[in-house]
Amino acid sequence: MNECELRDLIADVRGGRLARRAFITRMAALGLAAPLAAQLLMHSGGAQAQSTAIPYKPTRRGGGGPLKLLFWQGPTLLNPHFATGTKDIEACQIFYEALVVFDPEGNMVPVLAAQVPTQANGGVSKDGRTVTWQLKQGVQWHDGKPFTADDVVFNWEYGRDPATAAVTSGTMTNIKMEKVDDYTVRVTFPAPTPFWALHGTAGLIPKHLFAPYIGAKSREAPANLKPVGTGPFKFVDFKPGDLVRAEINMNYHMPNRPHFDTLELKGGGDASSAARAVLQTGEFDFAWNLQVEDEVLKRMEDGGKGRAHIVPTGDLEFVQINLSDPWTDVDGERSSVKTRHFAFADVNVRRAFALLVDRKGIQEFIYGRTGTATANFVNAPARFRSPNSKHEFNIDKANALLDGAGWKKGADGIRAKNGRRLKLVFQTSVNGLRQKEQAVIKQACQKAGIEMELKAVTGAVFFSTDVANPDTNGKFIADLQMYAVTMGAADPLRMLDRFVSWEVASKANKWQGRNGSRYVSPEFDKLYRAAEVEMDPVKRAATIIAMNDLIARDVPAVPLISRTRVVGVANKLSVWTSPWDNDLAGLHSWYRVA
Repeated sequence: MNECELRDLIADVRGGRLARRAFITRMAALGLAAPLAAQLLMHSGGAQAQSTAIPYKPTRRGGGGPLKLLFWQGPTLLNPHFATGTKDIEACQIFYEALVVFDPEGNMVPVLAAQVPTQANGGVSKDGRTVTWQLKQGVQWHDGKPFTADDVVFNWEYGRDPATAAVTSGTMTNIKMEKVDDYTVRVTFPAPTPFWALHGTAGLIPKHLFAPYIGAKSREAPANLKPVGTGPFKFVDFKPGDLVRAEINMNYHMPNRPHFDTLELKGGGDASSAARAVLQTGEFDFAWNLQVEDEVLKRMEDGGKGRAHIVPTGDLEFVQINLSDPWTDVDGERSSVKTRHFAFADVNVRRAFALLVDRKGIQEFIYGRTGTATANFVNAPARFRSPNSKHEFNIDKANALLDGAGWKKGADGIRAKNGRRLKLVFQTSVNGLRQKEQAVIKQACQKAGIEMELKAVTGAVFFSTDVANPDTNGKFIADLQMYAVTMGAADPLRMLDRFVSWEVASKANKWQGRNGSRYVSPEFDKLYRAAEVEMDPVKRAATIIAMNDLIARDVPAVPLISRTRVVGVANKLSVWTSPWDNDLAGLHSWYRVA
């Protein structure tokens, strides 16, 4: 069944021409479990579908007064091709736009594109190797020059040039982009590409200003600090690390937008002070990335000036289990894939550990509204979430598994096997929430006869790429470690490459491989390769769910909390945000309620 046929079936169900039960029966014949078929019907469309327009009420452009944003990390550069951190990417969104943005369900909404390409409208080839973009006509850059296909193709040329050293190069390489006419661009892929949306489409800059600075001169462009985009606001002033000021774009290409007359983005401070400035004092309209405990946020909300705006995401807090031996050196490398962990090589020990993690308790007493307990590594978009995995906290079952694995309790209550005590080193970054999580897990492990040493590493070290540092999460010189993985795009494949064999972190790749567990499974590798090229959305969703379920079975990691993104919003401010895009990607649709 191809995508068009699936969409026709779903349309028949919604139009009353096919019974819901008949649809689920037909999907079951294709090997799709009934719960997933129902889920697919509810969340049909996928990343290659077009959602409804972003809700917006104002009936004229402007008149909304000033919009004041507070980012506790100030932006340092205003070129999306050089935006290495979220703070810089967000600031670029004020001025620069993409062909599409992603809605909360992971569907695309056109911005500079006239429509979302699909197989039905001829925009996506049946073999999944070609995507044709129709561009919106009549769009102008802030200096009055027209936006055309030449600009889109230039961004591909700019990003893929190694001398430009763009952070977007990964989405520009291994594709070919060509101009068909002034408002049509064709992208060609070397293989079927189910999730093609991010390739060459984000943060478009104008050719007429950047062409003289492509390659080695890229950092010399004046527009790196004085942006000229197509976005809802035009540049006024920029003080790196401190302040961005902008004014309304009266020639913006969407009717009645933007609502605000001016915009100010202020940088500096910390997450708590940013939250206070919106929720308690009302000095600002919006505060970014509120990494603050939920109880603290609730107390601030009592000030009555703003609210915590919570967006469910695909981000995940999880515990990584080391399947290799971190305590034995092999050719100058510890945690080598050539070794086996003294305890975790046994899947039943890994399963016992999973039973000792009180995910519900961690949610209720630590995260509150800002996270949900989960047994799934993939939690969103909903069509990819497995209905098969369930989390359980059960010390008795864990004890039984450890007994069966030959780990017996000694006189001191600590288990041992073949003369070796079951002592584990559990590391994570220095973070108030994470130290509380560690304590909860340690307490349950002690009740099961596991001795645990907790280790907290400064974030700048733990997440460092310094090959000389022994305490990085890539080297993983510990038995367990905990951190969060961000999903970013509305497709789980980049999340799941943390379990493929070719991503094993090692001395050979300077410990930059994404597979820190050193998990190797031919079955998982085969599923991943299939999902990379599968164009049928039903089969692809089923394949991704099978990968998630394999992680649940083999336990190279223990999912803890499906994370949310939290921002502070003034009570009268209406914002459009999505877990699959930056907070300011929908800035053109923000407005203040009268």
